[in-house]
Amino acid sequence: MSPKESNTETMSIFSPQLSARFDVLVAKYPVKRSALIPMLLYAQDEIGYLSDAVIAEVAERIGITQLDVRNVATYYSMLRFKPAGKFNIQVCTNISCMLRGAYELYERFQDELHIGHKGVTSDGVFSLEEVECIGVCCWAPAIQVNYAFHDELTPNDVPKIISEYKSKANGSVKNA
Repeated sequence: MSPKESNTETMSIFSPQLSARFDVLVAKYPVKRSALIPMLLYAQDEIGYLSDAVIAEVAERIGITQLDVRNVATYYSMLRFKPAGKFNIQVCTNISCMLRGAYELYERFQDELHIGHKGVTSDGVFSLEEVECIGVCCWAPAIQVNYAFHDELTPNDVPKIISEYKSKANGSVKNA
């Protein structure tokens, strides 16, 4: 094995499991670039955000430039270029949610967490963002915390939701 081949295998910033998943994704598509969005989403789940190192490695794996990766990534609001909190709260303010009180809900989260759009609490537990649609219009207003949905909410539900996730964060610290 040449030094270059050996170097490529040991240089990944991703876990072996994610690296293997990327290999499967790239092989699945006739055009490697088609794997870009899923790769960025999986990378963000593992690393927490799209760092320069993530962008560089994904670009190399697909055979495109880092600028191409950034151009695609900046289009999608669900992709982040800076770390989010352990629990990322996304408040939908699209028409259905807006008509049923989403802005009041969002303002309550801002007041309770003392952060604004795309802000992160000082302890790193929460981040907050206003998003266009999370696809649960029938149960508006709704939020998504990481991958969990909470629907038919009022501003009075906010302290309970924050408390629930804060206790999860404290529990994970104690168990770590």
